[in-house]
Amino acid sequence: MPTLEPEQSLVPKKSEPYLYGKLLLKRELPLSEEKLQQLINENKIEAISAMIKKGGKLVCVRCNNQKKSEFGQHPCALCGQLCLYCRHCLSLGKVQSCQKLYRWIGLVPPQRQKPNTLKWDGRLSLGQERASVAIGEWIREQKRGLIWAVCGAGKTEIVFNGLEEVFEKGGRALLATPRTDVVKELVPRFKSAFPSIKIAALFGGSEDRDEYADFVIATTHQILRYERSFDFIIVDEVDAFPYSFDKSLQFAVRRARKENYPLVYLSATPSRELLRQKSLEVTKIPKRFHGHPLPVPTMVWGGDWQKRMKKGKLPARLKKWLISHQHQPVLLFVPTIFALEKVSAILTKEGMVHGAVHASAKTRHQAVNSFRSGEIPLLVTTTILERGVTISNVAVAVLGAENGVFNEAALVQIAGRVGRDPHFPSGDVCFFHYGKSLAMKRAIQQIKRMNQEGGGL
Repeated sequence: MPTLEPEQSLVPKKSEPYLYGKLLLKRELPLSEEKLQQLINENKIEAISAMIKKGGKLVCVRCNNQKKSEFGQHPCALCGQLCLYCRHCLSLGKVQSCQKLYRWIGLVPPQRQKPNTLKWDGRLSLGQERASVAIGEWIREQKRGLIWAVCGAGKTEIVFNGLEEVFEKGGRALLATPRTDVVKELVPRFKSAFPSIKIAALFGGSEDRDEYADFVIATTHQILRYERSFDFIIVDEVDAFPYSFDKSLQFAVRRARKENYPLVYLSATPSRELLRQKSLEVTKIPKRFHGHPLPVPTMVWGGDWQKRMKKGKLPARLKKWLISHQHQPVLLFVPTIFALEKVSAILTKEGMVHGAVHASAKTRHQAVNSFRSGEIPLLVTTTILERGVTISNVAVAVLGAENGVFNEAALVQIAGRVGRDPHFPSGDVCFFHYGKSLAMKRAIQQIKRMNQEGGGL
């Protein structure tokens, strides 16, 4: 495909999205009906059906959903007929069977080289340096790779050199992560490291949605709008919900990268399925950036804690543990919202100042901020805070650690909240249980194994 010269380009105004490498609905285009039709006639934009039949199945072209149960039907105001729509990607705006998706098929924008873009003057640990070198090799050889890095290893910094290499050649990059709060946290760090690079943050309601950028940092759902757009893709927390459970998001990542271009996964707890992929190269960082070992959890018998809760009491050992840690921040994980509400009520009755959060709690961010600032010393939470929360000198307890919601990955992530601050590199992690689960044992084994491997670094 020929390259687009600057004077020929359909470069958008500030308020317009750049069309190259995107797959958009008509209402998402910054074009009048007349201008759109002109570009279609000039073979610069192609209109394709938003839904197709494939092997006898209905397929949503945007998200690749093929499940019959995830399509709905309604009277359509656009065509006046009964229309099918895709429920699976509804959060991005409704895709209907009477609609088209639009892609740019005109000249390709030129890749302008951008030398010396990295302005970070920090130092990598030995483990980080090895991972950084591996990423550089995968980029040059256009491979897929996994960085298996323990919680607190410093994953952000290891991609800096690889990104600089991509930008130097005029390439575009994407970093996909499951959660909006992680996007918001990462953007200023990357802007500081790459001040001359145009960086866009994409999540529900973000202001950068219509911006063309050299580097896009986005929640995984936003990638469904891209097609063959990026020279390098990084998928952060590849094991986390929703990416690990949603085949459409995995499809979106494959479609968003240019064919055979490099793809790097980052994870502290990769799935066995991912590790079994033969074409995937793996590099480990088994040690935290500050050089101290990971805190190893202890398993503590909590008895029939649910029975105790019904009587309005906490397990005696948990209560004793909470009292012994009252002079430092404490995260208490529980398996369900029901358990969270019960525990919160008991703590209130006992006069223990605390907050309580779960995924749908309206005051979640306020409570987490109050916990960060030290206003509340104890935060009761579901697994919503198993990742992405860094609190200095925190201690962690898990009540009902035998519950199935606490799988191996979740328990490793929860334990990884402790000891991240180099000033407080150790700490207490307790699994209070009513019978040891295989996941508990495997999580502890994994942490010990990483500590053994990290001993040589």
